[in-house]
Amino acid sequence: MQKLRTGAAYHGCRMLNHVAEDMRDMADNHMNLVVHMLSHTDWDRHCRVMKEIVELSEEAGLEVWLDNWGLGGPPGDKSHFLAYHPEAHQIYSDGTPDPVRACMRQPSFRRFVHEWIDTVAWTGAKTIFWDEPHLPAKDGRYSCACPLCRKAFEEKYGRPMPETLTPEAEEFRLATIADYFRDICDYAASKGLNNAVCVMLSDGIGINLSNLGGICGIESLGNIGSDPYWGYSGVNPYEFVYKGAKKTLETAAAFGKDHNVWIQTYATPRGMEEEIVEATEAAYDAGARTIIAWGYFGSISNDYGAKNPYLVRAKTAQAFARIWGFERDRILAENREKYRF
Repeated sequence: MQKLRTGAAYHGCRMLNHVAEDMRDMADNHMNLVVHMLSHTDWDRHCRVMKEIVELSEEAGLEVWLDNWGLGGPPGDKSHFLAYHPEAHQIYSDGTPDPVRACMRQPSFRRFVHEWIDTVAWTGAKTIFWDEPHLPAKDGRYSCACPLCRKAFEEKYGRPMPETLTPEAEEFRLATIADYFRDICDYAASKGLNNAVCVMLSDGIGINLSNLGGICGIESLGNIGSDPYWGYSGVNPYEFVYKGAKKTLETAAAFGKDHNVWIQTYATPRGMEEEIVEATEAAYDAGARTIIAWGYFGSISNDYGAKNPYLVRAKTAQAFARIWGFERDRILAENREKYRF
């Protein structure tokens, strides 16, 4: 039987006394999972502290996932790695360098990520959360078309890489992501770590649920998810999240993987906090059993935080309490039916 996991992404605070209080708050409010960021800055400046944060999170009863936040560029921070390895910038097909994103084929970047994985293992966390892999494509141009990628394309297809995003170029981009994920997931698994990934439902900047197949067959990747963020945009949150969660679970099940589904608790306008409850129940009703909020306390530490983070915190706790109640009732009903004499 699938264990219910609920939790939130946790940002910003590296003061251990405050983190400990927040982890207890999460555990007190129906969460048993936390996703911590381990950015390049955390690695450089807070490494010992991050190990202690993992330990105190587990002491509070929370399963810990560590997020590769901004290591190679967005989502998350700008990539500090590129300051040391300017040769590793992604390059667009028109020759323009991407100032903040690293090429997934670059050997220096692969080595860098392996070293980061070593650090994750050292912290004691059990799972790496690979957050929304990106290869941008916009206004007729796309990445990555650096010299290394152009050479690999020509070797595979027998002709130069095109300047516009043709089907072959898109196939090559997806193969780049798949090759990168096979490398990093296999290495993480060799260190005893689990691998989970989250992608967008659909977009123009990389991999999404519609073109995810290239990485689903990677044996060392155990968990596939998406973030059906409805954006408080006037759409029905229940319908939007239910359909997105269903698609996520169907994709994960087709490849024999576990799943994760995210609920938007950031950028929540005042007066729309109740939509968090609707969206969370939609994910549960669709069959999701790993449901995570982005992020804790309405992402209060970010500029994109909820307009009323205190009410968002309360509604997130209420939403999780409700689905834990549903799950408890379901299990009790099954037991009563099974053991009734």
